[in-house]
Amino acid sequence: MSKPQNAHGFAEALALAGDLRLVLGRLKRRLREETQLGELSWTQMRVLASLDREGPTTVSSLARAEGMRPQSMGELVAALKSARFVVGEPDPADGRQTVLSLTDAGREHVKRARAAREDWLAHAILGRLTAEEQRRLAKSLELIQRLVDA
Repeated sequence: MSKPQNAHGFAEALALAGDLRLVLGRLKRRLREETQLGELSWTQMRVLASLDREGPTTVSSLARAEGMRPQSMGELVAALKSARFVVGEPDPADGRQTVLSLTDAGREHVKRARAAREDWLAHAILGRLTAEEQRRLAKSLELIQRLVDA
């Protein structure tokens, strides 16, 4: 990525980048606080959400996505199986592998967690932002999406 022509412009962009990172980090932490996980860890919730979003996959693929060792992911998945949130079936292409997918209970758990976060956020938007501020927030999402897609 190229640097803006003037140092002042870059300094302002750098300060904005730091502020944006901090605010988004705080938002992420706050959304986590609003979610009832039961006895699940955040990593287990991310695995369930990944299976919900991406569909069935292997322990190895999940481990790569989470930056974990396959053995550690295997332990995590075993707990999700015990909780009946995940089920494993032999991979039709490679019988040595197991393909993991969500159970109905796992899908419902992900759905409830997302609903709790979105409910809190919707109430915060309605309770703290004016109609004009809500429109500005909606427009800013387009800009943030462009940054994410860069």
